[in-house]
Amino acid sequence: MDFIDEVRQFSARVQKLKDQIPTEEATKMSLVVPFFQMLGYDVFNPDEFLPEFTADVGIKKGEKVDYAIMKDGAPVILIECKWCGENLDKHSSQLFRYFGTSKAKFGILTNGLNYNFYTDLDESNKMDLIPFLEFDILNIKPNLVAELKKFSRDSFDVENIFSTASELKYSKAVKNLFANQLKEPTDDFIKYFLSSVYDGVKTQNVVDKFRGIIKKSLNDYISEMMNDKISSALKNENETAVTIEEPVESKENIEITKIHTTDEEIECFYIIKSILNGTISPENITYKDNERYFSVLYKGNIRKTICRVNLDTKKKQIMIPDENKEFIRTYIDSINDIYAFKDILIKSVSMYVEN
Repeated sequence: MDFIDEVRQFSARVQKLKDQIPTEEATKMSLVVPFFQMLGYDVFNPDEFLPEFTADVGIKKGEKVDYAIMKDGAPVILIECKWCGENLDKHSSQLFRYFGTSKAKFGILTNGLNYNFYTDLDESNKMDLIPFLEFDILNIKPNLVAELKKFSRDSFDVENIFSTASELKYSKAVKNLFANQLKEPTDDFIKYFLSSVYDGVKTQNVVDKFRGIIKKSLNDYISEMMNDKISSALKNENETAVTIEEPVESKENIEITKIHTTDEEIECFYIIKSILNGTISPENITYKDNERYFSVLYKGNIRKTICRVNLDTKKKQIMIPDENKEFIRTYIDSINDIYAFKDILIKSVSMYVEN
């Protein structure tokens, strides 16, 4: 299984557990420790993953950070944990104190859902106030999964991560700046574009007039660019981006329709894939989209459909074949409701495995 598939599978597990976790200790055992186990660490070996690491701060002795990842007897990563229901923004100061007293080069602040990664880019041996990497296990971004993998046991290299941390930090700052401008563009931002497209005097009235035009134009361009990339990726993955429908009454009237697979449908696919992991090999679970519904298949065979979903209607639907391969339709409020169909989905795919 690829690392990104492992992360997505773990994300599905976290989604199911998060609302049942009442304390910080439960967060550690249910979410945080399994997360680092996924990264390849032996969480039961204190020479590698040490709980309650002592980090004395000034005259205060016996201060302890929740976990330290150890290498050659010294800490390389400090991990401070909070309850999964807490916002991390107000808790970085505690990790900041611990960081300066140890030889660790990285600090991680987490509530089991969000993982904020810190280092000392601005001043040596003094933890930066802003994380260079923020990873949300419930909102997985493929480009950040590649950065997360660098913290896995087999890939961890201090110099390699530190060399890319600066790029990540400033890249994130630029993205945040651009995102804010797309929401509420400043006068200077508007004037920058006007300098190339408008020859008149850039008065405040002109700036205000063009603010909505420029904001809409940029957002439209980004949407178009993303749609082009998604369509291209799906075409490569499915080996086709069109379906040809032949109406019964006339085969001469051929209609070509473009298929747009949504992010929600892809997320739905990974939920089903995680549910069936352990029942069948994940690579045998594929999907095919068409105009009416999104199908999850066994070994890419449309005759071996595990289930269908329709997420385009006001009321989402999942359709699972019974023992006679007749599809039974059930309405759901959210794709997370699919977890409740685990036994039925396993029974569905078992029809094809046995055959």
